[in-house]
Amino acid sequence: MHSTRFILKLVVIAGLLILPGLSVAQSTARIPVILSTDVGNEIDDQWAVTYLLLQPRFKVLGVMSAHAPSITAPAGKTSLRILVDVVENRLGMRTHPPLIEGGSEPLTNETTPISSPAVQFLIRESKPFSRDNRLTVLVIGAATDIASAILTDPGIVERIRVVQMGFYDERGGEEFNIANDVHAVQAIMESNVPLAIGPGKVCRENLALTLQQAKDMLASHGPIGAWLLEEFEAWYFRNVKPIRVNDFSKSWPIWDNITLAFVLGMTSQHDLPRPRLKQDMSFERVSSDRTVTWITDVDERRMWSDFFTLIDEYQRTHKIKKQPYGRLTFGMP
Repeated sequence: MHSTRFILKLVVIAGLLILPGLSVAQSTARIPVILSTDVGNEIDDQWAVTYLLLQPRFKVLGVMSAHAPSITAPAGKTSLRILVDVVENRLGMRTHPPLIEGGSEPLTNETTPISSPAVQFLIRESKPFSRDNRLTVLVIGAATDIASAILTDPGIVERIRVVQMGFYDERGGEEFNIANDVHAVQAIMESNVPLAIGPGKVCRENLALTLQQAKDMLASHGPIGAWLLEEFEAWYFRNVKPIRVNDFSKSWPIWDNITLAFVLGMTSQHDLPRPRLKQDMSFERVSSDRTVTWITDVDERRMWSDFFTLIDEYQRTHKIKKQPYGRLTFGMP
């Protein structure tokens, strides 16, 4: 991280600690949305699920699990188990939107769908929507179920829009979510579905936190903040901090929040011609009138302020208990 960006982030965090939250919850327009998440793979999905379910501007129709190679097989079922734990135990929600099991394997090619409860759920829930009133589908894991829904019911592209976290930047490049089902993303990009992408480079520039920054942000936000910090610390020491070196300067992005920030109007973006995705995750430029909306910047100060305001408001009316068992996430029992 460049020094200027690092200093700016410290200013942002300091502002969050002393200023009242600037929640966007006051808007009355509700956005119908379905989330597909490989929750349990690392830490960012937990933040995204929390933000999604606490933000009243979202009318959440359902949350679908997704597979990842780092989630114990069958990955769709395991991720669903973790999703239920996040929603019902870590967030203490007695009533909540449907939680649906997604597929456990990637597509074998870009033309053949794989059936799952999530695919059928997405098709069914999209039926009341139209070109002028689209259902937003957030994709923060492998895109298998979304691609399968498009391949099963091609007319769905007139009823939904897809917002995906993926790729390194606008030129493509290997990234975890894309790599977990390249064929699925090929199917999506070859379709006419409206598509917005939050690339990894922007997440690193805007949404990365050091361990100390995470502590400063989460320490005063009750049991939910303590839980998210526990997850961050465990991931940080396992995957970020160099072994046997007391270097805590490295940061880790909360990648998936970029999709929610986009839908809430907290990003900058521009449209570029829609390329063809090759198997190596690079792009081939083709002549097309279709586009991709690329997110180029996130107003992280506004987003984090809204996120923590909502957490505090929720905990004032909901008693959250610390769970007597350990984490279920990223391969840990």
